[in-house]
Amino acid sequence: MEKLIRGIHKFQSDVFAPNELFFRGLADSQAPQALFITCSDSRLVPDLICQTQPGELFVLRNAGNIVPPAMPGAPSGEAATIEYAIRGLGIKHIVLCGHTRCGAMKAVAEPQCTAAMPRVRQWLEHAQASAEIVCSCYSHLTGEAQWKVLVQENVLVQLEHLRTHPAVATALARGELKMHGWVYKPLFPR
Repeated sequence: MEKLIRGIHKFQSDVFAPNELFFRGLADSQAPQALFITCSDSRLVPDLICQTQPGELFVLRNAGNIVPPAMPGAPSGEAATIEYAIRGLGIKHIVLCGHTRCGAMKAVAEPQCTAAMPRVRQWLEHAQASAEIVCSCYSHLTGEAQWKVLVQENVLVQLEHLRTHPAVATALARGELKMHGWVYKPLFPR
């Protein structure tokens, strides 16, 4: 915790102070270039990998970069964030970014990993179609190769879930929105 507090003080003196006008401008409004939906994995930092400044990405993070399908009468933080990004901020691009070696995808492939985490297991049900696709179409793969394909298929499944959201469907139909599926892979071998 002390490191975090030192970091705040360092930010205030070394980053905020010399860029105070920039940060004051952000306080009045935001106009991000894209909604970036990704995993909450601490090793994946959207602004770092995209080399963006504060205010350039509207970020939605959760375990497994999951977008539950739209369900009328069942509000969610994901649905509210997506709707606000499109209708409130006028976002024109959505990037859905998975990543290699995703722990959530490992738990989808190996459900026993979440035996003591019922809420995580329930959340990961939104990626079950991804697991079924891998079992059906990639049964010849094992281990790391299967995990990698699961990450990729999950990005595609979550993009389909995005299409069920009214704000997304409407913006797509009007030609006002583009969706992009990415998989972040660190450049070093594992």
